[in-house]
Amino acid sequence: MRHGRALRKLGRTTEHRISLLRNLSTALFERERITTTLPKAKELRPFAEKLITLARRDTLHSRRLAARDIQDKKVLKKLFDTLGPRFSQRPGGYSRILKLGWRPGDGAELAMLELVGSEPVFDKGSKKARKGRREAKREAAEAAQAAKVEAEKEPEHEGREPAEKPAEGEKIPAKARPRRPPPTAARPKGIRKKPGK
Repeated sequence: MRHGRALRKLGRTTEHRISLLRNLSTALFERERITTTLPKAKELRPFAEKLITLARRDTLHSRRLAARDIQDKKVLKKLFDTLGPRFSQRPGGYSRILKLGWRPGDGAELAMLELVGSEPVFDKGSKKARKGRREAKREAAEAAQAAKVEAEKEPEHEGREPAEKPAEGEKIPAKARPRRPPPTAARPKGIRKKPGK
């Protein structure tokens, strides 16, 4: 029985699961925000927060412990030089999970795991910036409409006369006649029920 088992296996072997958590935490510290499935995000959160706690201590021993899991030197440097001091006064809770809905392909529930204190995700800017974007869109739409009107104008033909139409009753040569699409074959209908049953 699995009573009291807090660990999610995520459908992987132990080695694969540890490797997955190491890679996800490296991506999280590099970008400060990642999108993944909800069970992976819930499993990653304590793993990543323990590494941030090591970065807060900033000793040689804690660097070497963190280097077991974060094997990218640039990310390890960022963890200890930037993220550790940022969270030095915070007694835990360095990350948050935001649910994003379900993935269209397989219906898996997605979540965004982000470090607290990173820039807001859904900021659309100030009113002036939005107004400027709105005006730029309007100008672009007007320019596209003007280009469309110019393209629709027929260029004048110099010295050309319109083609003559055949008189009524005259036959049009076969090559000049528009071709009709070939008739489609009748589709067989489904099996009918026998009467009386």
